[in-house]
Amino acid sequence: MAFISYFLFSMLASRLLLSSSPVEAAPKDALVTSLPGFNGTFPSKHYSGYVTIDSATPKHLFYYFVDSERNPLKDPLVLWLNGGPGCSSFDGFIYEHGPFNFEAPKKQGELPILHPNPSSWSKVSNIIYLDSPSGVGFSYPNLPTGDLQTASDTHAFLLKWLEQYPEFQANPFYISGESYAGIYVPTLASEVDKGIKGGIKPKINFKGYMVGNGVCESKFDGNNAYVPFVHGMGLISESVFKEAEANCKGDYDSEDLPCQAIISHIDGLVSGLNIYDILEPCYHNNKIPETTSTDNTSLPKSFQELGKTDKPLPVRKRMFGRAWPYRAPVRDGIVPSWPQLTQSLHARGVSVPCTDDEVATAWLNNEAVRKAIHASPESGSWGICNGLSYNHDAGSMLPYHKNLTSAGYPALIYSGDHDLCIPFTGTQAWTASLGYEVVDQWRPWLSNDQVAGYLQEYAHNLTFLTVKGSGHTVPEYKPRESSDFYSRWLQGQKI
Repeated sequence: MAFISYFLFSMLASRLLLSSSPVEAAPKDALVTSLPGFNGTFPSKHYSGYVTIDSATPKHLFYYFVDSERNPLKDPLVLWLNGGPGCSSFDGFIYEHGPFNFEAPKKQGELPILHPNPSSWSKVSNIIYLDSPSGVGFSYPNLPTGDLQTASDTHAFLLKWLEQYPEFQANPFYISGESYAGIYVPTLASEVDKGIKGGIKPKINFKGYMVGNGVCESKFDGNNAYVPFVHGMGLISESVFKEAEANCKGDYDSEDLPCQAIISHIDGLVSGLNIYDILEPCYHNNKIPETTSTDNTSLPKSFQELGKTDKPLPVRKRMFGRAWPYRAPVRDGIVPSWPQLTQSLHARGVSVPCTDDEVATAWLNNEAVRKAIHASPESGSWGICNGLSYNHDAGSMLPYHKNLTSAGYPALIYSGDHDLCIPFTGTQAWTASLGYEVVDQWRPWLSNDQVAGYLQEYAHNLTFLTVKGSGHTVPEYKPRESSDFYSRWLQGQKI
């Protein structure tokens, strides 16, 4: 009897030990044991490294993986992709919803201080931050690519990653991203769906996707979103808007000279605004105004709080580089990268405001940090966005969204409602254009017992959601609110 009791106790102890060490199958050399700037115990296990994609020239794709802080073996597995094209997903890790908040160093030359992020998306999910395509962030080499090749490569990455981390093959899997990831996400989702239908192993337990302030197609992006937005926000007068309506005849991208003339006039009226959040100051020539405080303003506190963030670093200094270029609708052909655009603008004497990514650049180019996260020296110097030879060859995203949602994959399409770069007006229009029945009429949604934005839900589990007072990168501006809608949506709860 004593032997049987001991045997049963040993079996129970073994199960408990396994359950407390959920990723023992992960590559041992991928474990991240410490990070410069952070003192303390990680809230969950972290892993990082490379997955090599076989091709004529092997591609080494870098990832940083964060275990869920709740229940890694049961919680969803989420892939996060930043846009660009050409921008590193460490942008999301450092500035948006990663496990840490970064505090600027007190002295120049020192590393930032890392604190646990109470609104991290890893509170409720496992999350993979992937530098994609090859040539972005720590991924290498830099090769010509495009939408379809990037989707194919990322799908290959996922299959190999799941082979290395087999314990996550059964987890519900979601794809997420923002800005130009409005292209990355649906094209990748389509590849994953094809792989599932084709019986490719390991089978990905794909359950849905999410896009924030994402591009879609030329009909709804660009001026056709821009003009209604600036009018609705009170940035142009009623008479100017009426003139635009008359001159452009419903198509604000028209090449007719009268239409181009009024659009140029509107551009001049809003040229002094921060395009990534119209509530925030615009730092021309990278100079910070001497006075930006609202302490003495007569505005109600609710208005003062609109664009405020809980992040220790002010968002307004770090916006350039992560967004799809301002009012540039997605059209077939080569997509200019941010470094290329910068050179072009400087050559014309134009300065792009809000270009400071010093904290991320300094931290990720520190040798101790690179060693801690297993970044290869062959990847070269890290930059928030790299120049790519990138071809938009996937066309409009509308057929992708239609096919995916019709196939039963839930989609959450969200927008910061003060983003002038990719205005919510265009996103609201294209989600409605799919023609689905409205199953939850336009209504407010709450966070911390306050109205955090508005949403409308359509048939086939398609949801369009706005985040009140947020700019282009929603989790950076509104971390608590984004954490709330993210966790509710993943758990199938009403937002």
